[in-house]
Amino acid sequence: MIELVYPSGIAPRLKESGVAVAAEMLPVVDPNGFVTAQASREYCHSGAKPLHPVVHLHIINREGQIYLQQRGAHKSLLPLMWDTAVGGHVSYGEFIVETLYREAQEELGLVDFHPYGILCYEFESQTERELINVYATVGTFTLKPNPDELEGGRFWSPEEIDANIGKGVFTPNFESEYARIKDALQSLL
Repeated sequence: MIELVYPSGIAPRLKESGVAVAAEMLPVVDPNGFVTAQASREYCHSGAKPLHPVVHLHIINREGQIYLQQRGAHKSLLPLMWDTAVGGHVSYGEFIVETLYREAQEELGLVDFHPYGILCYEFESQTERELINVYATVGTFTLKPNPDELEGGRFWSPEEIDANIGKGVFTPNFESEYARIKDALQSLL
């Protein structure tokens, strides 16, 4: 796992045209987590592809089932598809674990959990490039999906997930990540 290393002063903002000064700012990093600049979320998703950190949290219950969120219908990217339980962008000035707890609370009302670091990897799509920090937690949780963020969520068995891979049920990012970590998730039980 990586931790972000911010410069001693404020990192420079990347040159962007047409983006409001008050836009949500994200840290731009190198693959080792050193913050080299900051850029708006819109710019990071515009196809310019500056590397920016995100967090993912996989939630496993004691029966070995994995909680997945259903993305909101209002989302511009992959609406209504099933995805990692918690995922979100690190805001400029935040650290990885700080973001993990903030996103878990915002999306599922989850505040009391112990995260285990699984891996960190780069993911690139047609519009963005992310440095994904993957965590998991195991336990009995009361999860309350935020209707402003998500359509809902539920626990899936590993067999159920495997049976739906490649059928357009899950986000491509979830499918590729799950293939990398499914053994590590089960080893936490």
